[in-house]
Amino acid sequence: MTDAADLTARLIRCPSVTPEEGGALVLLGDMLSTAGFEVHRVDRNGTPNLFARWGAKGAKSFGFNGHTDVVPPGDLGSWTHPPFSGHVEDGFIWGRGATDMKSGVAAFTAAAIDFVTRTPPDGAVTLTITGDEEGASKDGTCAILDWMAANGERMDVCIVGEPSNPDQMGEMMKIGRRGSVTFHIKARGVQGHAAYPHRAKNPLHALTRYLDGLISEPLDQGTDHFDPTGLQITSIDCGNPASNVIPETATAVVNIRFNDLHTGESLTRDLTTRAEAISAETGVALTIEADISGEAFLTEPGPFVDLVRDVVAGECGRQPELSTSGGTSDARFVKDHCPVVEFGLVGHFMHQVDERVPAAQVEQLKGIYQRILERYFA
Repeated sequence: MTDAADLTARLIRCPSVTPEEGGALVLLGDMLSTAGFEVHRVDRNGTPNLFARWGAKGAKSFGFNGHTDVVPPGDLGSWTHPPFSGHVEDGFIWGRGATDMKSGVAAFTAAAIDFVTRTPPDGAVTLTITGDEEGASKDGTCAILDWMAANGERMDVCIVGEPSNPDQMGEMMKIGRRGSVTFHIKARGVQGHAAYPHRAKNPLHALTRYLDGLISEPLDQGTDHFDPTGLQITSIDCGNPASNVIPETATAVVNIRFNDLHTGESLTRDLTTRAEAISAETGVALTIEADISGEAFLTEPGPFVDLVRDVVAGECGRQPELSTSGGTSDARFVKDHCPVVEFGLVGHFMHQVDERVPAAQVEQLKGIYQRILERYFA
């Protein structure tokens, strides 16, 4: 039997702050290779990634996805136990990545090893593990999926092992995610004296008018599976310390978390059209740059979703909510490859000082993953 809690502690002891690998993927690769998995390092542009498959290439395949990179620990002196110690005390495993998400990786790795060792399935079990989820995510899971496509590898379904439960195990599983797009908006007017505004064109007036239009009414009312699209102004700046000077330029940043009524491109067109209208009215040039970090997606309820939901309900004693809440995850890449859901631990302490996870919860998650594999290949 593979001890998922012990593996969690061992992974925490690998200081894998993005973009460092820290030994985490080496540890996992060695374990999986010993268990009979075909293992490949799929590094791209210096980003560490791991692909592992038990079973024949091209066979019916169940996939797991996760990441071993972690965010920085912050002030080391604020931690009760060193963040990369993997300290175990009073039933908790302490350290950076304990919740997000070395425990999830440990749980599905242990579940996969024990499952194929005890009851070799008629099919394949595939693990895709990246060292670039907390960073730019340009060369992480998407690089593994590109490599898989080029090499004839497949997953028919996939679970991303991110923490998915708000407070208790079995409360929630994710069947989709909102998209995210960030707009960098620049207004360029004419600098001048505040006492002579007729000789200037105030970019702040045009910019705030534009922003007011964005927040004056909702972009939609939501759907059956998604909340209404949310728009937040996260920055406004003009770099002007002088109270008697009308600045030449002003900038703003707007982030939109959108449902499947929109795409990043459709929102870009909408905001650009609005900017052009304000520019025409005010004579201040508004320009927009869009950074689309992920599109909204939904894995429609069906056999795969039902299987995971039924196992979770049976193991946890509660029916999980099918949710699309939260931020983005690497499921946004996997969804282009195969149906994907997210189920993992309770998300307490993610990215916090004194991040920790109950060891018993890690073992419970391993058991859930094993049961899902058993049902899938039955």
